[in-house]
Amino acid sequence: MSVFVLAKDGRPLMPCSPAKAKHLLKKGLAKVRRRTPFTIQMLVVTKHCTQEVILGVDAGSKTVGLSCGTAAKELFAGEMIPRNDVVEKLSARREFRRARRNRKTRYRQPRFNNRVKSKHKGWLAPSVEVKIQEHITVIRRICRLLPVSKVIIEGAEFDLQLIKAVAEGKPVPQGEDYQKGEMLGYYNVRQYVLWRDGYKCRNCGAHKDVKLRTHHLESRKIGGDAPNNLVTLCGRCHDLFHKGTIQLKARRGSSYRDAAFMGIMRKALISRLRVELNIPAYETRGYITKHTREYQMHLTKSHVNNALAICHGPHGFNDGEKAVVERAAHVYLIKPVRHNNRQLHRATILKGGIRKANQSPKYVKGFRLFDKVRYNGHDCFIWGRRTSGYFAVKTIDGKVIHNSASFKKLNLVERASNYLIA
Repeated sequence: MSVFVLAKDGRPLMPCSPAKAKHLLKKGLAKVRRRTPFTIQMLVVTKHCTQEVILGVDAGSKTVGLSCGTAAKELFAGEMIPRNDVVEKLSARREFRRARRNRKTRYRQPRFNNRVKSKHKGWLAPSVEVKIQEHITVIRRICRLLPVSKVIIEGAEFDLQLIKAVAEGKPVPQGEDYQKGEMLGYYNVRQYVLWRDGYKCRNCGAHKDVKLRTHHLESRKIGGDAPNNLVTLCGRCHDLFHKGTIQLKARRGSSYRDAAFMGIMRKALISRLRVELNIPAYETRGYITKHTREYQMHLTKSHVNNALAICHGPHGFNDGEKAVVERAAHVYLIKPVRHNNRQLHRATILKGGIRKANQSPKYVKGFRLFDKVRYNGHDCFIWGRRTSGYFAVKTIDGKVIHNSASFKKLNLVERASNYLIA
């Protein structure tokens, strides 16, 4: 296990052993800067003698692999789980906004600033933008712990039309076929879905003298208007389903949301890193990582192992035929959480037209949301709170430790941060 060390001016130094860190703290030559990962900062001026340290990043939509180290030793290993709740929260905000305009309250004319023509060049959807920013932020945080000299990222680009064709048993697209989507020749998605289903109800088979409707298998908030999320139903089956009387036979097909994200994210991430970081950033490919991991390092497939293979591939240390690396003692799990909750009032209106405030005090009994605490020997985080002093505590992966833990039994470990780490 290594202890991360910062110089007196805050610049990262090479890590030291726990025994060395204990000696420095005991002598008063250093102070504790952070508990997870354990980091100390020197109180005296020291030399900045560092080795070559490379950071490998296995970029992803659901999990990001991180590995940083020298040619002989892995100094940091971790996995980050990017946020996937942005689409749902933006949809909820849009519903509140539209409902507010229709109520007999203060009315604000719609603004037209958030339109395609007014968006700047390079604009990306918020759900994509937040994941790119989380990639950049976690790379910056690691660069504050270790003297990283190079960052290598594995980018991926998926041929969605080819993937869909193979999954549906259709011919592989060639040449001009890529200009002809599945809805070629149809006015809109609804017309295509009706034709695809043979103008019949997919549940009961009715097709004569009935009004056909296109039904979302997953809510439009989550699943969108993709053709594989729509199914043709007659009016009777549609009404019965929403009343909870019947269950549908149809199921949604495969979702390619994560593959689409990787295609959008690849170029934007590497170009922004080269501008925002003061260290070189390079890009590698999945087949190179696979060859390094399997034939040079003999490792099983995982996000952390992929990141380690990126470090020791041709763009990294380039160890040749065989690479023997001392692995890190811990694999950290990093989870970004929302920064603010700007909702002023609860959605449910109480009797008498009272709208209960949604904002809680920042501190309750000395604790705030996402503080890292110790409860009955477990290190966990505060996920919910009550003004009476009882808290919902969970681990970083969502496992419930207690839904109503008294503040008297909680011991503060670390103050809240927008990036939970354990």
